Amino acid sequence: MSSEAEPTIESPDESPGESPEDQDVPEAAGRARRIPVLVGVAALAYVLDLVTKIMVVEWLEHREPVDVIGQWLRFEAVRNGGAAFGVGEALTIVFTCIAAIVIVVIIRLARKLYSTPWAIALGLLLGGALGNLTDRLLRAPGFLEGHVVDFIAPRYFAVFNLADSAIVCGGILIVLLSFRGLDPDGSVHRD
Repeated sequence: MSSEAEPTIESPDESPGESPEDQDVPEAAGRARRIPVLVGVAALAYVLDLVTKIMVVEWLEHREPVDVIGQWLRFEAVRNGGAAFGVGEALTIVFTCIAAIVIVVIIRLARKLYSTPWAIALGLLLGGALGNLTDRLLRAPGFLEGHVVDFIAPRYFAVFNLADSAIVCGGILIVLLSFRGLDPDGSVHRD
């Protein structure tokens, strides 16, 4: 018997005294969760959407459209009970539920969010979903069936709002990040 302690071999992924459960939290490696970025972007997108919709209802509803860039871009108050392009007006409750599910998924994903670009993308999605969900819950014709206020009307295109823009921009950013191999946890994978 020797009095020396036997050397232990640690895997490169483990630190002394660290359990495998602790390894899911890369903060020890100097990385921090990007939840403040997600919340900040979502709050900005939501507030901008909410304020513009309030202004549109107050100043544009039941009035003639306002030409912004000739007839190529107008501001025109439109109530939309459906999804994009007014499709599915009979499915308003379904769209309300989908928006709520998207919000829950983003909140759950935030636990493992260490990538700033992903935080921005998910923040845009969250802010946009919250903006349109607010309309679905609080606007006429009633709870869960409210019509979304759209007002940005490009020529030869559907009328939309800032929440829609945030959702589309967030979705495009997610696709680009996925093609680049960047995951929400900050890791990069190569296929």
